[in-house]
Formats: sequence, C-alpha cells, structure tokens
Amino acid sequence: MPSTRRAVPDTRLAEINQFAATTGDDPALDCLLLRLHTETACRRGGALALRPADLDPDQCLIMLHEKGGTVRWQPVSPTLMRHLRQHVEERPAAPTTPLLRYRDGKPITYRRYDYLWERIGRHLPWVATQQISTHWLRHTTLTWVERNFSYAVARAVAGHNDSGGDAGTTTTYVRASLHEIAAAVAALTGEPHPLA
Repeated sequence: MPSTRRAVPDTRLAEINQFAATTGDDPALDCLLLRLHTETACRRGGALALRPADLDPDQCLIMLHEKGGTVRWQPVSPTLMRHLRQHVEERPAAPTTPLLRYRDGKPITYRRYDYLWERIGRHLPWVATQQISTHWLRHTTLTWVERNFSYAVARAVAGHNDSGGDAGTTTTYVRASLHEIAAAVAALTGEPHPLA
C-alpha cells in the first residue's frame, strides 16, 4: 500500500512548531528537533546519531550517519548551527557521543519523538488523526526542495545514493499533495476549495 504521508502545509507546520515551543517539559529541545528535521530532512536515526564531532561550524555542515551505514555532509543554516552548538554548551557531550540530550545530560531516544508527537496531537487533533510524525517533516522538506530547486537536489538532500537503486525512492517523498490537487480542482471548476 502506498504511504499516506505527504508534505505538511506551511500553516500546519507553523501550528506544530507553536505547540512544540509552548508546551511540554523541554520546549527548547523539541524546537531544536523540529528545526533539525525540517531543515535537513534527516531521519530520526540520523538525528539520534548526531555527535558534537559531526558539526563543522565554519562551513555550516553537519555529518549525518543514517540507515544502511550511509554518511553524508548536510548544509545547515547558521541559525541551526548556532542552536546545535548552544545545545552542546548547555548540555555537554563528549565529541563522539550523542549530541541531542535531555537537561540531565542523558542522550535522547526514539521515545522523545513519541512523546513530542503524542503531545502535539493532544493540542492539534488533526496531527493525531492523520498520525503526523517526524517522517512527515522529511516529506515536507523534500517536496519543497523539489518544487523550488530540482529533483536532483531533493534526491541529494534526502541522502539517496547515486547507485541507481534509490532513484525512484525520492519520488515517494515529492508526490503531489492534497492541497495541490485541491488547487487544481478549484482551478478546473472555478469554485473555491477549502484545502486550496
């Protein structure tokens, strides 16, 4: 069965970020997680494997260690790099240990993601109903990159390799959204649509 995941519209993404920033026991951590995933389209495993040694602040690059043993340098904004470095200063980690940590210094796990999305889903019922997760942020970012740059750039941001086996994988992330289809229906019929 095809995945029901798709890009999250900008207004909905803003709602997610708002509730991450204003609820919970560690909004700073949750906002950093959301920014990291939205900006890099990295997988949860890539974020959990990120280490202080993987930061190149001079070039604003982070090294992602993701599934299948893939390793890649990913550009990030100066703002995200500043927040990652600040996180390490406030929650010290040895250079080759996990960077993302709770206030008590323990590394986060997949459970932090479960807590984050469960909490946001209590405030935003559509998040719970559609089972929005971190992977939806990957779809969101890759769709935006593909629409505004190219398929090749989206493929590189996704970390899909050049061996050819992943060539079609990127298309699962950049397919048309319900909002784009609704806009086409509205244009076709000349009637407004609530999703367009």
